[in-house]
Amino acid sequence: MENNPSPKKGSNAIYSICAFIVDKRNLFFLIFAILGIFAVFTRNWVSVENSLSAYLPETTETKQGIDLMAKEFKTYGTCSVMIANVSYEQAEKIRDDFKNINGVFSVEFDDSTDHYNNGSALYKITFDYDENDAQVLVPLDEVKKYIEPYDSYLSTTLGDIQSELIADEMKVISVLVVIVVLAVLLVTTQAYAEIPVLLITFGAGAVLQMGSNFILGTISFVSNSVTIVLQLALSVDYAVIFLNRYKEEHRDKEPREAIITALTKAIPEISGSSLTTIGGLIAMTFMQYRIGPDMGIVLIKAIILSLVSVFTLMPGVIMLFSGLMETTKHKNFIPDIPFVGHFDYHTRFIIAPLFLVSIVVAFFISNNCPYVFGYSTLHTPIQNDVQIADKMIADNFNDDNLVAFLVPAGDYDKEKQLLDDLEARSEVKSCVGLANTEAMNGYTLTDKLTPRQFSELIDLDYELAELIYTAYAINDEDYAKVINGLPSYKVPLIDMFMYIHDEIEEGYVSLDDDTKETLDDAYKMMNFAKEQLQGENYSRMLVYLNLPEESQETQDFIDKMHDMAHEYYDGEVYAAGECVSQYDLKKTFARDNLVVTIVSILVVLVVLLFTFKSAGMPVLLIAVIQGSIWINFSVPSLMHDNIFFLSELIVSSIQMGANIDYAIVIAGRYTELRATKGKHDSIVETMNASFPTIVTSGTMLAVAGILIGKLTSDGAIYGIGQCLGRGTIISILITMFVLPQILMVGDTIISKTAFVMNMPLRAKEAQGLNRVDGIIRGRINGVVTGRISAIVRGDINAFVEAGDVTPVTEEDLNKAINALPTREYDSTDPMSISKGPGSGSETHGAAESVNLEDPSDISSGDSGPGPSKETENMRNNGKEEGNNA
Repeated sequence: MENNPSPKKGSNAIYSICAFIVDKRNLFFLIFAILGIFAVFTRNWVSVENSLSAYLPETTETKQGIDLMAKEFKTYGTCSVMIANVSYEQAEKIRDDFKNINGVFSVEFDDSTDHYNNGSALYKITFDYDENDAQVLVPLDEVKKYIEPYDSYLSTTLGDIQSELIADEMKVISVLVVIVVLAVLLVTTQAYAEIPVLLITFGAGAVLQMGSNFILGTISFVSNSVTIVLQLALSVDYAVIFLNRYKEEHRDKEPREAIITALTKAIPEISGSSLTTIGGLIAMTFMQYRIGPDMGIVLIKAIILSLVSVFTLMPGVIMLFSGLMETTKHKNFIPDIPFVGHFDYHTRFIIAPLFLVSIVVAFFISNNCPYVFGYSTLHTPIQNDVQIADKMIADNFNDDNLVAFLVPAGDYDKEKQLLDDLEARSEVKSCVGLANTEAMNGYTLTDKLTPRQFSELIDLDYELAELIYTAYAINDEDYAKVINGLPSYKVPLIDMFMYIHDEIEEGYVSLDDDTKETLDDAYKMMNFAKEQLQGENYSRMLVYLNLPEESQETQDFIDKMHDMAHEYYDGEVYAAGECVSQYDLKKTFARDNLVVTIVSILVVLVVLLFTFKSAGMPVLLIAVIQGSIWINFSVPSLMHDNIFFLSELIVSSIQMGANIDYAIVIAGRYTELRATKGKHDSIVETMNASFPTIVTSGTMLAVAGILIGKLTSDGAIYGIGQCLGRGTIISILITMFVLPQILMVGDTIISKTAFVMNMPLRAKEAQGLNRVDGIIRGRINGVVTGRISAIVRGDINAFVEAGDVTPVTEEDLNKAINALPTREYDSTDPMSISKGPGSGSETHGAAESVNLEDPSDISSGDSGPGPSKETENMRNNGKEEGNNA
């Protein structure tokens, strides 16, 4: 029997596809197994970007400055090491030991309070390798081994220490989220064997998600950290919807037929549900700050792969576990909540206007939310080893606020004047540039020396110095100096050292061993400085500020630095650093925030218009969720709690896209019930029916957000988790205790703004015992046109709008008969209710009286919002069909 498809449905394309998925389940098992194995390897192919500034728009000063520095300068790897509880003599010995480590270029340490304070020593170690060279990690590891016996703290940006720590945190979070999901499923499922079905389905989607990230090349550490947890919370609904559909169909069908039928119904339903979530995520891709597109694309891919897993893998998994699901059934632990519906009904004229006032107030309060654009003022619930080290160093020594300032190269005098001007400012602690870096015996790197001064500096024979200067002048095509004034000819010290070194390397100049050793040592130090501070087109100045990283005063001084530079330079100048990056992020935030809000609303609005075929309903639902978002971000404003700006951009998109599903569940059920029931009964039944879905999905997403917010040390991830958890809880409360009142008060608006979608209706065919709900046109052993809610025994072939035909059991029939009111059957009224069998089909239930001569006549009292245009169209079609009959 398993391999005999229904002859009536076999011709249907979607039915045939669903049957193929179920019958060829072993093929899909094999495909997923192969892809899973492949994903185990490919998950390590993706690169993870740990810098938030890397995602700044190309037009920002920070991004341009970073790209320019990468092109023109070499940045050597560094680390800061603090060793506590040591004497100064011990600290000096440790400095010498650091210098002797292979791969260490220099160690900065002296007796000033910048390096020795409160019995603690601070060393700034520079390595021989570029910070992006993997070889730099070798001496770094040697430093780590050396300081292990001491009370030590190491701070560095080398390697992936931060991302590794975050990854470890997310593993813990993921385990806890899985435990919570298991607990929720134990309560909300109806059989213990349903749990492995759901976990296998989600696990497959998660593995494919991680394994497919390599397609993107590089993803942000934010996306890499939170995607799996959010994927679980956002997409578990899809598997639950399909499983519930299967259980409905399995009441009177064997597992294979039930799965196929359930899949045909679940595909459009789940696809429609996912569109709102994807719509919210699409809004993130419109952000200028490119971490939004990065995370949006990764999450959209995660949702799509979850859908693929549900539609192609889950049917086969259900077949495997169908027997166990029968034997492991347990009672339903989710209670009915009629008190919520009663409360919503009796407070509809109070809560609805209060909510309107609340969201207006929340809008203005949320606009004053204390957003920050760096980590310096954020306090995460836990701190990792890097943060602890940074804090200990900052508590004992002055914290550096470094700005790299790039000016056009080629004029050492201008550089010297600008450096002097900057150091004269009270906002500046110190500056480092070629023009003020000491070289030898009090001379700076750019000081200009005569042949006599140069010969005395390195103890070089004067005649040889003159010859070298002559060769330099000829090479520089400055022939006048050779002829007229060689003794007064001056050359910048660094340029002369670079020239002599090249001449020695090429064999044009020979020096004695002592002079050559002196020259080599000086060249090494000067070349080290030149590679970091002088490029082909730009010179780099390192400006250490006495200002906090994030403040208006700092931003004002950055603008002042540009003004000071333009007094000497006509070309472009650039500043880069944490405080500059935060300044740029602040500039892009206002635009990104507006775009994300508008795009997410528009995309979700379009989806809702097609879902409800009403202009009023989408507006009401979006107002509810957008109001939830404003309330969510009013909380940190009222608590004066700084929040990372990225949290608002990402969470508002997710909250709009995902949380609106809760509103859709309630609105859809209420609209369906209002066609046949009064407001009170409709809302009570709606809340009872919607609560399991909302509590399942909402609990998972809220707990996932809360755990992320409580168990991470990264400021950006902490803010996302904190706001997502709080926002989901707010959305749940509002959809449970505010949305119902709005729907009841807005009944008239919804009905008046309904419109006709000229979509082809698909005929429903069924035999046996079935429940019929909705506006129908077709035959139930005769022609029936109108709204109907009944249990039918017989053949059904009808178009159904705003409802469905679902199989029921004899027990359901008996319950329906006992619940019917008793009144005599009127033979002149074919729509009257009778508890006895009728002619043709046996029908039990309620149908509205329809006078085909009067198109406005659909008597409903308070049982519905009124006839829709779809109803009138179907009524006219029914009249024609009835006349033909």
